[in-house]
Amino acid sequence: MLYLQLIWVFVKAGLLGFGGGMAVISLIQGEVLSRGWMTETEFIDIVGISQVTPGPIGINCATYVGYTVGGVWGSLLASAAIVFPSLVIMLIICRIYDSIRDRYQDNRTFQNSMRIIRILVVLLVAHAAFVLFTPSTFIDWKSWAIFGVVFACMLLPLFKKNKVTKLIGNPILLILAAGAVGWMIYC
Repeated sequence: MLYLQLIWVFVKAGLLGFGGGMAVISLIQGEVLSRGWMTETEFIDIVGISQVTPGPIGINCATYVGYTVGGVWGSLLASAAIVFPSLVIMLIICRIYDSIRDRYQDNRTFQNSMRIIRILVVLLVAHAAFVLFTPSTFIDWKSWAIFGVVFACMLLPLFKKNKVTKLIGNPILLILAAGAVGWMIYC
């Protein structure tokens, strides 16, 4: 039951605080204090620790709260539950991009702008999928190496269009591959 509560708390915080580290932290604080999982002083201590740990502050805070409340499993569930809504929102943005791109096929400037936006969104999602398993890897050289590979794969279909390059540059496959690599390296 505790683990289900943890998942729900962090999915809500991830949805409502999408894109803002401090917004996520304030939402986590409200949820944690209302459930009596820890005192305000304990939560402030956790925020302090999460600020000095490399990586996105909202994810780090979720990880430490999850560990304090539910141990190692709590930590993993909290991290995953807070990242998941962001991944879903970014994939929805990708889908919206595809529908808009099809409408303005003849406008070259628009098409190029949309390609850049798509690449940035896929890179963000792939990077989030990679660092999901160990949030402190946000500035790890391995995370930036996989980031570079995903970027190269996204660019490939722009230079050579065939079935193979389209498959290699498929955003869903790239995100899943980034997550799988992160899991293999850090778990």
